[in-house]
Amino acid sequence: MNDFDYQIGYGKLRVPVYRVYARPLLGVTPIPESSFTGRDNTLFAVEIDVEVLGDNFLPAYTAGDNSMVVATDSMKNYILRESLTYDGSTLEGLLAYLGAGFINRYEQINALQISGRELPFQPVQVPAGERFGPSPVLFNHGRGDYATAALELQGNDGEIELTDHLCGRVELQLLKVTGSAFTSFVRDGYTTLPDRRDRPLYIFLDVHWRYADADDPRDPSPARYVPAEQIRDLVTAVFHELVSESIQHLVHEMGARILDRFPQLAEVSFAAQNRTRDPVAESATDPKVKVYSDPFPAYGEITLTMRRTEAPEVPA
Repeated sequence: MNDFDYQIGYGKLRVPVYRVYARPLLGVTPIPESSFTGRDNTLFAVEIDVEVLGDNFLPAYTAGDNSMVVATDSMKNYILRESLTYDGSTLEGLLAYLGAGFINRYEQINALQISGRELPFQPVQVPAGERFGPSPVLFNHGRGDYATAALELQGNDGEIELTDHLCGRVELQLLKVTGSAFTSFVRDGYTTLPDRRDRPLYIFLDVHWRYADADDPRDPSPARYVPAEQIRDLVTAVFHELVSESIQHLVHEMGARILDRFPQLAEVSFAAQNRTRDPVAESATDPKVKVYSDPFPAYGEITLTMRRTEAPEVPA
């Protein structure tokens, strides 16, 4: 008989939840780089994954014994129905609420990972007297960047411990037409890229962060909550302001600003893809007027994680 080590998990993926008239998010601490101070949550739309972990389910794999298995269809129904009873206002809070509910309801489940992705909808601008304003009932499904969160929860003697978490704003696509450089890099016989003292820098960007206090993402106080909207606005403000020498330089400045603005965060990380377009033609009379086109399909990737070495003073 063979002896094996196992690591197993199973779950339900991409459960769409469209909750209307959730509790508004109010009282968010403002930052200079963003106008975001809250949201009404008239439409709270997310897509949720849940994966349950642990050896309780091993007999289903090794012996076809499903007596401990919670059907993934039941997981889907639980997510949909219990999202109605969630009384909070954040994606992280919803995930913590649902994850704790799974562990409390099913004795077979003692550990899980639950994650969610915002389904971004924006109010449509409609006539409001002589002006235009956001509709309170009609929303447009955006296709751009969105918020994410993932929590790992563990049951322990009747208590539920948050063992890890990761929040994010992902799939930003940002193109700055001037004010970015890349020069003085290593040159040898394989180098064909010229120095570019002013290039139109186009990046795809994912940003993730962790709180220092594990209770912050589980039951976020609005004053200490870090909204993904503010992270998006902050990194775009830094990109706008900074004359960067490289993408590495750019993401470092973004990370330093985030950790300065949000002392409740312990860590911030970036994954940036260089999607800069290649120059094709330049005006003979005005050198800033140029044409660019898509480059060779391969692209560079730059990653960075910044962690605090000392805990800062965090406002109550």
